Amino acid sequence: MLEALAALANPHRLRIVEALQNNGRTYVSQLAREIGISRPLLHLHLKKLEEAGLVMSQLELSSDGKALNFFQTAPFEIVLTPSDVADAAHSLSPASKASDT
Repeated sequence: MLEALAALANPHRLRIVEALQNNGRTYVSQLAREIGISRPLLHLHLKKLEEAGLVMSQLELSSDGKALNFFQTAPFEIVLTPSDVADAAHSLSPASKASDT
């Protein structure tokens, strides 16, 4: 849960999830143009979203032999209750808790 929330805490990543949800499966170059960020920056954000299980990718070859990396949203649902927050806080290491104060 913490990884998913951390991934969604970035405005670029929220826009990426929004674009994928609204437009469906999209390849990286098209998504970069649509969102208005560079492909290297987009790759960084997509990696974080994929590590959190919020998006998934599939590499495919186009008819002219180009490799296209397609992304789409993964099925996910985040339910957040006070009990979930307490469990997540309990899972933090003592060093993480101290550095946040």
